[in-house]
Amino acid sequence: MIVDDDPRVARIHSQFVARTPGFAVESVVHSGQQAIDAVRTTHPDLALLDIHLPDINGLDLLRRWRAEGVTMGVIVITAAREVDAVRAALAGGAARYLIKPFEYPDLAETLRTFRVQHDAVHSLSSASQGDADRIFGHPAPAGGAPQPLPKGLSVETADLVRDALDDAPELSAAECADRLGISRVSVRRYLEHFVQTGDAKVRLQYGRSGRPVRYYRRR
Repeated sequence: MIVDDDPRVARIHSQFVARTPGFAVESVVHSGQQAIDAVRTTHPDLALLDIHLPDINGLDLLRRWRAEGVTMGVIVITAAREVDAVRAALAGGAARYLIKPFEYPDLAETLRTFRVQHDAVHSLSSASQGDADRIFGHPAPAGGAPQPLPKGLSVETADLVRDALDDAPELSAAECADRLGISRVSVRRYLEHFVQTGDAKVRLQYGRSGRPVRYYRRR
């Protein structure tokens, strides 16, 4: 379900979702009340939720859903940069907080991560500590087995990206791509995987305009 008060933005996000394998847009709504009604009638697995809605603050809507026992996944998509908003989204169980504007690969990677978690949870009858760690994205303990790569990523390229991180204090996806001769989008997938598994950390650098640059370094 796409929840955004701007029809143009909602249409773009709908197109992004439709391009991502395994996902389909079930409903597009532009207000909090429409979102409440859609959840009751269509029962979506995931909502892309804007904060600034005309009738209900998106974070209040998230709290209401959780209080009512609505367990669908929520990815907060907003221009709001306030730390309090990020904290509230985290407390409400949001799977991710994406700051507008962003590119399709950013959302696609977030959706793929959500699908892995969603499928993992629904495939288990009971969960071990290892299962819980994988679902919540915690790294394996030191000396443990390496994290398996997501579908579409290769061990050989992962090693190249990891080596590039080892050779520099920090790198952006574009800088790493230039060093390796690989597309920036592909490199970004490996770097974000390393962040999720705890092998790397990310730092955002804001310029005077445009979206922030993400810089990665090995832990």
